[in-house]
Amino acid sequence: MNTIITIGRQFGSAGHEIGQKVAEHFGIKFVDKELLTRAAKESGFCEEMIQNHDERPTNSFLYNLVMDTYSFGYNSSSFVDMPISHKVFLAQFDAIKKLADEGPCVIVGRCSDYALAEYKNVINLFIYADDAFKVDYIMKNDESIKSEAKARELYQKKDKQRQSYYNYYSSKKWGRADTYDLCINSSILGIDGTVDLIIQYVEDFEKKNNK
Repeated sequence: MNTIITIGRQFGSAGHEIGQKVAEHFGIKFVDKELLTRAAKESGFCEEMIQNHDERPTNSFLYNLVMDTYSFGYNSSSFVDMPISHKVFLAQFDAIKKLADEGPCVIVGRCSDYALAEYKNVINLFIYADDAFKVDYIMKNDESIKSEAKARELYQKKDKQRQSYYNYYSSKKWGRADTYDLCINSSILGIDGTVDLIIQYVEDFEKKNNK
């Protein structure tokens, strides 16, 4: 096994859970929120600051200016003058590449497909789902969401954030088929069926690449 799998996902599509199961099947590292801890450690930024910017672009000049006074770690003049949201993105970008260099893994979100665009052993996936599936999944996994309307509001907000983050930092379009190698509607096959499909795809990719 030599393949790195990146997963873009709609909120509520079970992309995180699907990624975990794929990683478990192949016995490789699974990376989602752990990336933030690593990016913080390697860049010198505090983890809370990286979490605050996670997949969330900010255009507030004042906020960036204030937060800049708390940042440290990189020293070049161009980096010092850069908005804090850009610095956080670069810290995550570096962490993604280092993880990929360490061996096969599954990385969820955070423009990981864009960060690894030059790597030949990468499969880029996008998981999406229909409204009913997402609403049901969110309500089952978050006890604080008491109504379908709230679940809908949450996934719409989160997807808007992810889309604007991805489109802002990468040269591609979030969720568009030609951005990825494979897009899967998890509401058709269900979680386990989607996992099985990805496993088959990865195995076929490995065979083709290792000829």
